[in-house]
Amino acid sequence: MKVIMQWTYQASKKPSADFVSDWLDAGTALVITEDLEKAGRLKEVEFKDEFDTTWTKKELKKLLTEIEEEPQDVTVFFDGGFQKDEKVAGIGVAIYYRQGKKFLRLRTNVKLEQFESNNEAEYAAFHEAVRQMDELGIHHQSCVFKGDSLVVLNQLSGEWPCMEENLNKWLDRIEAKLDKLKIIPVCKPISRKENQEADRLATLALQGKDIFSKIEIAGSKEP
Repeated sequence: MKVIMQWTYQASKKPSADFVSDWLDAGTALVITEDLEKAGRLKEVEFKDEFDTTWTKKELKKLLTEIEEEPQDVTVFFDGGFQKDEKVAGIGVAIYYRQGKKFLRLRTNVKLEQFESNNEAEYAAFHEAVRQMDELGIHHQSCVFKGDSLVVLNQLSGEWPCMEENLNKWLDRIEAKLDKLKIIPVCKPISRKENQEADRLATLALQGKDIFSKIEIAGSKEP
């Protein structure tokens, strides 16, 4: 969970001054708050999250305790493959996240029929990623989405218009799902080489090889 910290600093024998931080991890913001309190210089403090909700220190500490075992720090890799002659798509998804003190990875792929283009396959992969996030209980946070499809990422972020009707339908479904889960997508285009994990999963799906796994990994290491 990310927050902006807003506080009033009271210097000795000087007028107080107001400060606003950059986006901080909520846990880090609380540590900074406690350090300022120990110094006796903190007059007032409040925290604002990515949904523009304001929290007191007490409220934020309680919230972090409640969500401690929920998935956090989510990064998603997605990719879609397409066989034009057969109109078949293969989609691959890898989701990295932290749950409590554990770092986990989910991998899955799906073979789909009656598709029209590679762009549609990429949209289907993104949609499957969001569906899996719903199953994992991921909600009310910003999540990083990485893929090599500039079309999907730029259309989803609003930088490019979406003119094709079938892609617009996928876009509407994805945006509705993200809105329901209160997930803010942070779209980061990457190269095909950097996306080889999701690409491999999509290729295996086209070959008829189903993959679904969820394992604990060492640290927060991504491919």
